[in-house]
Amino acid sequence: VNAQEGILHASGNGIPPLTKDYCVRYNPSWVSLPNTLDNIASSSLENLTSKVFCSNSEVPSTLVIKDKAVVVMRGNCSFVDKARTAQSHGAKMLLIASKTGLVSNKTDVQNVTIPVALVRYNDIMDMQQTLGARINVTLYSPSLPEFDYSMVVIFLIAVLTVALGGYWSGVSELEDLKAVASPEDRETRRKKEENVTFTPLTVIIFVSCVILLGLLLLYDVFFVFITPFITKNGESIMIEVAAGPFGNSEKLPVVIRVPRLEYSALALCGMPFSLLGFGDIIVPGLLVAYCRRFDIQTRSSSVYYVSCTIAYAVGMVLTFVVLALMKMGQPALLYLVPCTLLTSSLVAWRRKEMKKFWQGSSYQMMEHLDYTANEESTTTASEQSGEQ
Repeated sequence: VNAQEGILHASGNGIPPLTKDYCVRYNPSWVSLPNTLDNIASSSLENLTSKVFCSNSEVPSTLVIKDKAVVVMRGNCSFVDKARTAQSHGAKMLLIASKTGLVSNKTDVQNVTIPVALVRYNDIMDMQQTLGARINVTLYSPSLPEFDYSMVVIFLIAVLTVALGGYWSGVSELEDLKAVASPEDRETRRKKEENVTFTPLTVIIFVSCVILLGLLLLYDVFFVFITPFITKNGESIMIEVAAGPFGNSEKLPVVIRVPRLEYSALALCGMPFSLLGFGDIIVPGLLVAYCRRFDIQTRSSSVYYVSCTIAYAVGMVLTFVVLALMKMGQPALLYLVPCTLLTSSLVAWRRKEMKKFWQGSSYQMMEHLDYTANEESTTTASEQSGEQ
């Protein structure tokens, strides 16, 4: 079913009149909806949720619904049957209230000339409680914005977090190197190393970054692109987890959520935020942090760190471009992983440091062993001089 989101604009008869918007689903191949509320006449709403309008026999002869918007319950018949019944009695608009979510049924248009939309039953109840008994409604479907400025906020948060986190990861490494160069600080450094606790950030190497990024990329692509073909509702499991269950206010703290700055049916119909998963920041951030530490160890003027950070920013831009073109959620790692891994590998290859960059733990261990051996040699020489 070619169902799209639209907006039901409802207004009461108070002074000034209260207004409220509700999410609906409609089939644009039946009747197209206007993009704005300009020059659109509203219709009086007739609440007939006690009926399903599957046939003309359900409509009392005394009921007058000419030029009105009618709301009925979903029932077991097709939307076309309901639309025909409402249309034959002069209704201007048909709203179908559903208690099971906004999922359309599979029917083909046959001489239907009035707008037909699916609305939540709870929204009809809220409409009556908020706006009163006399309600005027109209349907419209604003065009989806090509670009939402909330993406700029997410871009800045992600890139700054990765850049600052990667830079900070090299601070302790730089302090250790300075301590080694200063003889009076060696004893302090030795005592510090006796109580050091190794974290994943301090032992990360390029090969582990490749494994982590590769596995997470496969995981991300599977749950975004493959799971819609095996779930009953055709929705992506990744998007369901990130956005939260339908009709449930409980959200899992696994994403950065920035409110959409452009008003649209999408913002009203359950996705009012632009989302970016923590994994899209943390795991590529490990690679950026490793590049920063490798720069310090090899004294390479931050070429790896800067290149990888720029590559991460380019990957984020590609994600947003594809998101705007395809109008559907994208796994950011699909673009971040190739950009960061290929860029850092290319820099290492151009500098003829690929082996050293790939096996980062080797040069770190050798430097530590050389430092220990030098200290032992110095101590032995001092003892021999003392004996003489």
